[in-house]
Amino acid sequence: MNLPNKLTVFRIILIPFFIIVMSLSFGGSVMVLGTSISISRLLGTLIFVVASLTDVMDGKIARKNHLITNFGKFADPLADKMLMTTAFFFLVAAHTVPAWVAAIIACRELAVTGLRLIIVESDGEVFAAQLPGKIKTVSQMFAIFFLLMNNVIFDLINIPMDQILLYVCLFFTIYSGADYFIKNSHVFADSFGK
Repeated sequence: MNLPNKLTVFRIILIPFFIIVMSLSFGGSVMVLGTSISISRLLGTLIFVVASLTDVMDGKIARKNHLITNFGKFADPLADKMLMTTAFFFLVAAHTVPAWVAAIIACRELAVTGLRLIIVESDGEVFAAQLPGKIKTVSQMFAIFFLLMNNVIFDLINIPMDQILLYVCLFFTIYSGADYFIKNSHVFADSFGK
């Protein structure tokens, strides 16, 4: 297993730790740049940031060193979806994100994963993430970071950047999902024709 794939697996391994930390209440909070954040949220955010950085690193290393594999093309976006969806579930439970937003995001992720499986079955090739999907993932990462950190920095100047980024990422989530389905509409025609 090459380094990018190891980073992807490491990201998946971090998800249960994120769940455990976010589920526990360590009692108390700390001030970060003038914003009060619970200790469990702060630790959860640190795990989320480390996991997100592995996503940036594994892609760059894979492309630079020609280490792109079918496992990486499938597992890398799957790891992203698992991490982001888990974070959104906790944010819904904390009443930070509306349930309908998280539901749209989760449905899009499941639909695109299903589409990828259909493409593998019909073409025998794993469909790699495209630019709209990468923009979607980055926008989700930034939104989740500021949502977990109670709009840190921007809270001081009364700009709801966490909510702005949430709806930006929702837009790119819907757009990239539609883009995947439109570009691969032939797969459905081929599947129904069989």
